[in-house]
Amino acid sequence: QVQLVESGGGLVQPGGSLRLSCAASGSIFSMYAMGWYRQAPGKERELVAEITRGGSTKYSDSVKGRFTISRDNAKDTVYLQMNSLKPEDTAVYYCDAVVISGSAPHWGQGTQVTVSS
Repeated sequence: QVQLVESGGGLVQPGGSLRLSCAASGSIFSMYAMGWYRQAPGKERELVAEITRGGSTKYSDSVKGRFTISRDNAKDTVYLQMNSLKPEDTAVYYCDAVVISGSAPHWGQGTQVTVSS
């Protein structure tokens, strides 16, 4: 069973930056893909960014050019660097991991990001 623990959320002013971390309980080296999703109040959970085992990345249009996903296999950790934050980025951010293509994802507990002046 993969356990994921997110950290790094908080309150930041518009235009500011945050870096989220997702620490996995086991090796992430062989995981098919890991990613970040977010869910704002009253909205559905949406994909923010994803990184595959091979290092390919994918971003939602709303964060492209502002957010960067990366992984450190030695630390079994995935990061989400968020720059130029906007109020509409406010949400609970969740880390997910897909061990094998097509399998159900594992989820972390989420971390709150609030962008407000």
